[in-house]
Amino acid sequence: MLSREEIDRLNCEFEKKQPPEILQWAFDTFRDDEIAMSCSFQTQSMALLHMATRLRPNLRILFLDTGYHFWETLEFRERIQREWNLNVTDLYRDSRWDVFVRQHLRTLPIEDPDLCCYIHKVQPMQKAVTGLRAWITGIRRDQTPQRSQARILEPQEGDLLKINPLLNWTHAQVMHYLQEHRLPAHPLTTRGYRSIGCAPCTIAVSADAPERAGRWAGRGKTECGLHTEMFKQKEWPIHEE
Repeated sequence: MLSREEIDRLNCEFEKKQPPEILQWAFDTFRDDEIAMSCSFQTQSMALLHMATRLRPNLRILFLDTGYHFWETLEFRERIQREWNLNVTDLYRDSRWDVFVRQHLRTLPIEDPDLCCYIHKVQPMQKAVTGLRAWITGIRRDQTPQRSQARILEPQEGDLLKINPLLNWTHAQVMHYLQEHRLPAHPLTTRGYRSIGCAPCTIAVSADAPERAGRWAGRGKTECGLHTEMFKQKEWPIHEE
């Protein structure tokens, strides 16, 4: 376990490093069974996925299969997994929620998006990273006000360290990397979907809109909870009808 002083020192050092250098440090520090990376398989995700799996081809990739994805997302994920020979683990909600979700399948994402995200994203990821020492994510400071305050290395509960190699990159830098390496794009990108999440909570937006403007539009919500205080929440009262 790295000390807080060591993490602070590395954070200062990594502010001047490029994402592949931060990834290389992570792979030199943690064994295969100690580290994993979460990936949503949208267009912007491809840059970090490409960097990471070139350095560690067998890296465990965590994909949240919420049950609300666009078919295009699922098809794209299957295609990339097959063509890149990726080691992907699909994450699903806890079965305790099955009856409740079936009863509120269409209304849950609209009427209570925070609970929906907690059930389908936060809890499954909490379970998946239990026992790991490092969790790589693709968040960037230029995406949301909350993410602007993030650090490259962020200690989580227990011995887990969240690593955000792309934190200092801009949207333009990500797009340049995608073009330079001729990486595939999510099929919905050409239809105005600039940031792609679950279908009930994602809309197409204009080219000059903020990158994540199409996520939870008009609901006062910008984050699913994986990168907020919600990730520390261990339980949510189960509704009983």
